[in-house]
Amino acid sequence: MAVREDVTFTVGASGKDRISAWFYRPTSDGPVPVLVMAHGLGAVKTMRLDAYAERFSAAGYACLVFDYRNFGDSEGQPRQLLDIKMQLEDWSAAVAYAHTLPGVDKSRITLWGTSFSGGHVIATAARLPGIAAVVSQCPFTDSVASLRAISPVTVARITARAVRDLIGAHAGKPPVMIPTAAKPGDLGLMTAPDAYPGYLRLVPEGPAGATMRNEVAARFGLKLSTYRPGRSAKQVRCPILFWVCETDSVAPAGPTLRYAAQAPRGEVKTYPEGHFDIYVGEAFERVIADQISFLDKHLRTVT
Repeated sequence: MAVREDVTFTVGASGKDRISAWFYRPTSDGPVPVLVMAHGLGAVKTMRLDAYAERFSAAGYACLVFDYRNFGDSEGQPRQLLDIKMQLEDWSAAVAYAHTLPGVDKSRITLWGTSFSGGHVIATAARLPGIAAVVSQCPFTDSVASLRAISPVTVARITARAVRDLIGAHAGKPPVMIPTAAKPGDLGLMTAPDAYPGYLRLVPEGPAGATMRNEVAARFGLKLSTYRPGRSAKQVRCPILFWVCETDSVAPAGPTLRYAAQAPRGEVKTYPEGHFDIYVGEAFERVIADQISFLDKHLRTVT
């Protein structure tokens, strides 16, 4: 059985902010591959990433699961500020820290991301040398496609709140928040019929769930439209698995499949589930089995 440790590492030249992470160390002998993992839009590691890491570690893989700055157990102010550039810096810092972990094979560092972080791992693998493999689960690959899945009225409301938040930030005011997931007709970044109940299924019971915040600083809405990490897929030279939900209401399958076709060593698995279905139940079991099969194929052959 794997041992889980609470660890921290710093990010940025000043090293001011500490990032909170879990390190899962399997009982396997010798250096083992390590998966660097983080969650999606406004989510934190306690939202079932432990379920994934436990299964990966049981299969012989070390896992480093972290919260972004400003979220969860990590430091950083203001809280709930989602900044794409900062999150990509956090990925780089996490990969650098993974190189220092005891018992891991530095030549087999793998990136695992889901939803919004599914896009981050594409961009990170294209930028950082030495990544052995990538798993990109139901990934956000194209902002234009995702925005088209939202009604124009909702987009306008998000933009208005984002502008108000940005103006307030310049005046030194606290962030104006916007729900990450909301019911259809309500204001939120994800308002498809399956978004709010799907989000709630990921929230843990007990104290951890009670303190969880379903919101981010609204200014993120102004930066979203320019982020298209799928365009980096053609620059990813290592094996990359695109795990695509055919009925995805948040990250439409079409653009992801087109980007996946451009990856030199891309592989695709498609499933009939929606965006939030794959974290729980029978769909989760199929996902884990397929992802471990991919990891075994590309990481177990390295000597």
